[in-house]
Amino acid sequence: MPSSPQHPAPAPASRDLSGAVAEDLALYREKFRRRLPGSLDELHGPAQGVVELPLHLAWSGMTSYDLGKPRQRMGLYRTVLHEGLRDDLPRYLNQDLLLQLWPVLRTLVGRTVRAVWEDTFPQLASRTRAAA
Repeated sequence: MPSSPQHPAPAPASRDLSGAVAEDLALYREKFRRRLPGSLDELHGPAQGVVELPLHLAWSGMTSYDLGKPRQRMGLYRTVLHEGLRDDLPRYLNQDLLLQLWPVLRTLVGRTVRAVWEDTFPQLASRTRAAA
């Protein structure tokens, strides 16, 4: 029987939205966690020069970054942290540069990316405390 004002259609089963949000957040965190290197020592990316990112990383903006220019260096690291796959991180990130940039870089990346990296690599969080 079609719904009418006297007989409204039944409401869809309500879902526990807070549980769904928590589940989505957990999946989002896990996406970034699976991409992490085993150690920051694996990050052997360039420390100078111009870096060309492939389109699967730089799909919506610049593809060429000059590491000698602070804003471009920061943009490269932000892009790779957000878009990089497991094999991209060691190729494009440099351990020394990441440690140097982290106190500012952590404010430019999303909360989830920041938390996953700092939870996994305590030396990043300690750099932040030391810079404060």
